[in-house]
Amino acid sequence: MRGFDPKFSDFPDYILKITEEIWESRRIHTLHDYYAPDIPVRAPAGITTGNAHVIGATMATLAEFPDRQLLGEDVIWSGDEDTGFLSSHRILSTATHLGDGAYGPASGTKFTYRIIADCAAKENTIYDEWIVRDQGAIVRQLGLDPKQFAADQIDAEGGPDTAVKPLTPLNDASVVYAGTGNEHEAGQRYAAALGAVMGADMASVDRNYDRACQLELPGGVTEHGRAAADRFWMGLRSAFPSAEFNVHHQIGLRENGMPDRAALRWSLWGKHDGWGAFGAPSGAEVYVMGISHAEFGKDGIRREYVLVDETAIWKQILL
Repeated sequence: MRGFDPKFSDFPDYILKITEEIWESRRIHTLHDYYAPDIPVRAPAGITTGNAHVIGATMATLAEFPDRQLLGEDVIWSGDEDTGFLSSHRILSTATHLGDGAYGPASGTKFTYRIIADCAAKENTIYDEWIVRDQGAIVRQLGLDPKQFAADQIDAEGGPDTAVKPLTPLNDASVVYAGTGNEHEAGQRYAAALGAVMGADMASVDRNYDRACQLELPGGVTEHGRAAADRFWMGLRSAFPSAEFNVHHQIGLRENGMPDRAALRWSLWGKHDGWGAFGAPSGAEVYVMGISHAEFGKDGIRREYVLVDETAIWKQILL
């Protein structure tokens, strides 16, 4: 890989090793080496610009969760050394709530949750990032309700007029990475499957999902079977029936010893005008930022990992 440190054997190795180096080896200062000084980092809760914010947030998280581990489950990637790379890095994080911080006074609670980070990189530097954490799983394991957590967050930030606004297309930063992924069949299949359910073709679940599919869903929920896939996607879409659905990035990947995999970054943008996973229709303008991974078997989607931030959705509804 041209421009990358030779200690990295390939792009997934780069992503996995720098994550471990920064978080678990406590070499937070190496963010100066691996992240661009003016990097935009988008999360459903909001957007930050600049490496200094990344370093500050990393230190704050480690102060609250000093034993945190980031176990790299998969890196689904696209690109090349000429145009740059994009990694969709799925992480299983374990931690103990040992310090006071954003989640309240130290509780001693041990918990597990997932993150997916889409990082654009070229010549040893990450220069654009999108990240979704399963905040619903975090707050539930701490004994909190996602809606109430969002309400408390608004109060702590001084009320609706001064609260930090979640990410929407209206406050997004300019995109530095202009890629849209690749044309691999697995990515096309997953985009078509997700597009079908978002287009209200719920019968497509039987066509596109393996009967024994395993689903890892927001809130730290594990489900199995087509009926569970139908319930999840119906609950999300029915809450925002008139919202516009878009796939912003699509990767398909085939590697030796692995099933065909796909990674999508997608969104819903529109009114909360239906009954569904987020209660009575409020009419609020809501942006749902999603990243999801799929693994295919001979009968369709065998495993699916979906991340949205429930607390950021509730915050938009309450604001």
